[in-house]
Amino acid sequence: MKGILIGAAIGYVLGAKAGRERYDQIVRAYHRIVESPAVRKAAGTAKDKVADTIPWMHQHNGQERRDPVIPSA
Repeated sequence: MKGILIGAAIGYVLGAKAGRERYDQIVRAYHRIVESPAVRKAAGTAKDKVADTIPWMHQHNGQERRDPVIPSA
């Protein structure tokens, strides 16, 4: 337990030293990746493959059905 707390404290201190500038840099990189056309296409392909495997994932009345038991509002 002590090791976890010490590790967390060290991580906090190092993270605080990196500061807001590094945080903003990481967030910008994340958004560039998530919003890239290649990633969006891959995500759409993966979603289609899952929908083909799980029948209740297909569109229902123009809306996605996420749960076969609980109807959407």
